[in-house]
Amino acid sequence: MRDEHLRKPAMTLDNAQPVASGRRRRSIELDSAESLRLLGSVSFGRIVFTQHALPTIRPVNHVLDDGDIVIRTHEGAALTSRTRQAGAPGVVVAYEADVIDPDTHLGWSVVVTGYAHLVTDARDLARYQELLHPWVERAMDYAVRIRPDLVTGVRLAEA
Repeated sequence: MRDEHLRKPAMTLDNAQPVASGRRRRSIELDSAESLRLLGSVSFGRIVFTQHALPTIRPVNHVLDDGDIVIRTHEGAALTSRTRQAGAPGVVVAYEADVIDPDTHLGWSVVVTGYAHLVTDARDLARYQELLHPWVERAMDYAVRIRPDLVTGVRLAEA
């Protein structure tokens, strides 16, 4: 191949932690109530949305408020622009959070699919600014609320 020097090197698995032989895991489906409970027990997740017709993923911190996921965002952020331009019912997004032990490979993963809207009520926005403190050093003057339509979760347990 002429452009072999442009190829990226193959990914290596040197840092992968293999499960000891014979120690298999089983995947247990979680109901939506348990999935949301677990999601509310952590403050970090990943939001998935489309940007220029391609999937985009951003790590964010969140709060769970009456079953809705709320994240803070800023002017100029792709998600702020997308939700500002969207009419009803909003922008389709997915939100994922998990806790999986790197040594035992035990834990859980939750995925929420729903519609995202900018929070426009001044009282709600002020409350979220008090409840949710972004991790990045940047003014976060907006909040996005995700209303879950589909909530799925799995627990990875000993077989």
